[in-house]
Amino acid sequence: MKKIIVFGPGPGFKGGIANFSTSLAKAFAGLNDTETHLVSWIKQYPFFIPHNVIDDKSQTDLLEKNGVTVSYTLNYNRFTTWRKTYQTIVEINPDFVVFQWSNPIQAFPLAYLIRRLKENTTIRVIVDLHFGNHKEYANLVKRLTIYTIQYADAYVVHSYKTAFEMKELFPETTFNLMEGDNCPDNKGKPLLKLYHPIYDMYTPDPHFDVEAQKEQLHLRKYTFLFFGFILKYKGLHNAIEAFAQLAKTRDDISLLIVGESSWQSPKQRKKKLSRWVSRRIRRWMMSAKEDEGNYRPLDLIEKFDIQDRVTVINEFISNEDVHKYFQVSNAIVLFYDQAATGSGVESIACNFKVPILATHMGHFPETVKEGVTGYLAKPNNLTSMVEAMQNVIEQPISPEDIEDLSKSRNWTNYASTICEMANSIKKL
Repeated sequence: MKKIIVFGPGPGFKGGIANFSTSLAKAFAGLNDTETHLVSWIKQYPFFIPHNVIDDKSQTDLLEKNGVTVSYTLNYNRFTTWRKTYQTIVEINPDFVVFQWSNPIQAFPLAYLIRRLKENTTIRVIVDLHFGNHKEYANLVKRLTIYTIQYADAYVVHSYKTAFEMKELFPETTFNLMEGDNCPDNKGKPLLKLYHPIYDMYTPDPHFDVEAQKEQLHLRKYTFLFFGFILKYKGLHNAIEAFAQLAKTRDDISLLIVGESSWQSPKQRKKKLSRWVSRRIRRWMMSAKEDEGNYRPLDLIEKFDIQDRVTVINEFISNEDVHKYFQVSNAIVLFYDQAATGSGVESIACNFKVPILATHMGHFPETVKEGVTGYLAKPNNLTSMVEAMQNVIEQPISPEDIEDLSKSRNWTNYASTICEMANSIKKL
């Protein structure tokens, strides 16, 4: 029996990476003759970073009856838990472990685990990359990324963009770029290009009263949805401004904004020292224009005088309630400000057969087929964004087309391809 460990935030946490780790563990468990473990954080960030990432709203156990053993062991702020987590992995003795790499702030404990595993065991280490050069940060990130992931046996990326970034990060490393079912030829370190799978943990409710929900949320005929954590690179400011322009010519549209603001935990805001240190850490790692601490896109609603056309749910949404917002929407708006890797929100939208409006940057040209699954707008071009929003109304996207193109991006294929790659890596 093959033993597999997924390391990443478990189902007790908020956010896309927690959803991803949970879904990947579930997919591995669904393969034949596998024993799957999810080894997770207790606390993901240093004590001075004001992040409230615990999911205290969702009631459904996403791994119930799936055969996945979950262990919450790693506390960023307690080195003893780093050693405990390493020992947990060693005692399980998996064939391979897949680390989720998504945030440079987490570099030190993850680097500790990866290096010790490579130095002292024959366990194969695979890093699943959710970015190459991070979407939010500018300075130091390159060095932190190299420091953390350089000793892995293989890497998984979700776009060609990230594959190219890996070659830039490690110019002296020979990579064997793999796609789909192509196995490595043992010439170079495996770099497996896959995709961001379509989430199946959120599904439409066939009995849901869409019209009643639209009335409750004061939505008009056509609803554009922004969903998820409000971070600058996701371009909510672009979505609001483009919507405001379109609203001048149409009275049948609404903008629905659903998500929690970044760096905005009320309890943490009261901790002056924590806030002071956090602000300086962010400035140390980011360029000034990227600092999330000064990002206030919701202020634009009043500026453009569209309060009667916009509904804001500025809070984290439980897993059980996600469907309520996608089922009332006609398109998801992803007018990103910076190039990014795979979007979890895009993945959720595909599962609800909701068209995608995105900027032509990063991975989006690889995943959004113009006029088939959505529309692409030129980056930093308000007119193009307005046109994309207008197009999805006047030239509707077929839900069946979204479903057809999404079928190949499933979790089973994703997990089984990683297993095939792992089998080809020679144990030292």
